[in-house]
Amino acid sequence: MSKRNIIKIDEDKCNGCGKCIPNCPEGALQIIDHKARLISDLFCDGLGACIGHCPEGAITIEEREAEPYDEKKTMENIVKHGTNTIKAHLKHLKDHGETKLLNEAINFLKEKNIEVPMEETKMEEDLPCGCPGTQIRELKPKTNQPASEQESELRQWPIQLNLLPPSAPFFQDSDLLIAADCVGFANPNLQSQLIKGRSIAIGCPKLDNVEGYKEKIKGIIEMNNLNTITVAIMEVPCCYGLYNVVEEALNESGKRITLKKIIVGVDGSVKG
Repeated sequence: MSKRNIIKIDEDKCNGCGKCIPNCPEGALQIIDHKARLISDLFCDGLGACIGHCPEGAITIEEREAEPYDEKKTMENIVKHGTNTIKAHLKHLKDHGETKLLNEAINFLKEKNIEVPMEETKMEEDLPCGCPGTQIRELKPKTNQPASEQESELRQWPIQLNLLPPSAPFFQDSDLLIAADCVGFANPNLQSQLIKGRSIAIGCPKLDNVEGYKEKIKGIIEMNNLNTITVAIMEVPCCYGLYNVVEEALNESGKRITLKKIIVGVDGSVKG
């Protein structure tokens, strides 16, 4: 077991009204002995759909040791309750930006030859503008690459921090590189030394909204199991703001992840 967010029920406050039950399509809650009970860690996704429906304020979210949430086992439970429960669960995942879990749920339904309610629910992670350039993609190495051409190490799209959803699947279990925009132009070894084997997000702390960066980076950290975080910045003073905001986001997340800093000179040399 490992630590994750999961609901907590205050038995002294709970009056057993059951209003939380319909709002937990995962089936993690039941009324037992006149109290709401969490019957399985496996079914509770920790997103808190039930919280707003408790008139007594008896339900909160805490971080504790719990069995990992299992979407497949949850779906096995959900399909027993019919189309409306399936639809509620898919909407629940979509509303919380849980792309990976939503797609797992839809794939489960397809494997079992069960109709997918609201097929359009499947998340492509486009921005509201609908621009196809923001669509999430995991890139694969090219085959039959000519020996004379250098292969790109980029394995995802997009890469701009403002366009990246924290739930993008390529962040999960990855080593994350957060780089200032100019690093890619100054350092000739960006592809081989920095991007290779890493997920990536780029931005400019001087021209963009740094506070917005912090919330986005914090979301990426909280929603994914990152191995390491490397921040690559230029030697100019304004660039240090990017490292500072990553450090703050990591501290606020409460997670313990190795944080590395690389400083690139304006001449392209690596200084630290």
